[in-house]
Amino acid sequence: MTSNSSVLLPTGQAMPILGFGTWNASGKELEVALDAALTAGYRHIDTATAYENECAIGNTLKKWFDSGKLKRSDLFIVTKLPPNGNRAKDVEKWIKKSLANLQISYLDLYLVHVPFAFENGEDLRPHNENGEIRIDIDTDHLQIWSAMEEQVLEKRTKAIGLSNFNIHQIKKILDNAKLPISNLQIELHVNFQQKELIKFCQDNNISITAYSPLGTRGFLKEIGKANTIPNLLENPTVLEIAEKYKKTPAQILLKHIIQKGIIAIPKSSTSTRIKENIQLFDWELRVEDIDKLNAIDMGESGRICDFSFFKGVEKHPEFPF
Repeated sequence: MTSNSSVLLPTGQAMPILGFGTWNASGKELEVALDAALTAGYRHIDTATAYENECAIGNTLKKWFDSGKLKRSDLFIVTKLPPNGNRAKDVEKWIKKSLANLQISYLDLYLVHVPFAFENGEDLRPHNENGEIRIDIDTDHLQIWSAMEEQVLEKRTKAIGLSNFNIHQIKKILDNAKLPISNLQIELHVNFQQKELIKFCQDNNISITAYSPLGTRGFLKEIGKANTIPNLLENPTVLEIAEKYKKTPAQILLKHIIQKGIIAIPKSSTSTRIKENIQLFDWELRVEDIDKLNAIDMGESGRICDFSFFKGVEKHPEFPF
């Protein structure tokens, strides 16, 4: 990778601008894919307690560390506080679980996964008899943030941030935070470019990570929504630009994000795609092609991940959308 391959956080850490996403990946398949990613040169790994795959990642990391091929300091590892842990008194418990599962002694970045909370307990997705998520409406972002800051002081994580929060929610934390919000992770791709939120974060020195940078077709198939969402890899403008640069559509979509200084975390379980997705650092998109891709933005109607797969969650007072 080259010098434009990382983003400087307010903590002084260099966060690799391309990471390996692991949402909806688990078990042996994930271990094989992560092996391929580390071999290809990925040094930023994104996971979350809610993905239920930290143990598989930990096993792979241990193998690499034990072999001497990598040191802990070579990697940038991100995980997230789960919605059922979204209260100040539970933050320490969940970050310690993540560290144990990942078999590491510290995180590089710990995020509050969502602004809303589920009922407390070991069940990551507690449901009532109607199949609705059992929500805890007493969510206090300032208390949670204070407990997150404590994890930095205790050296369990080097930096802290947020995920899926809106401008109003971020502002409230900014006005009261003692330690910086180092990163905001949000859904972001060519159909949903979140321009207002990005400008707000840039103005406040908060780095952005784009999840689902290629869309989330695999996940949408599972919940029966794949046919309702455009396939970004088949977008005519994307295909035309890919042809012009002799690159894959995925490479064009990822380059469009990272060339703006935004971190992207594509997920793939195919080793050829894993390799292709990191080959972004010896070429640039021209301004006119960036403008063409900017024009595909569908605004709010381009959002894929609206949390509707958590039935009833929109009743939470801190539901962000």
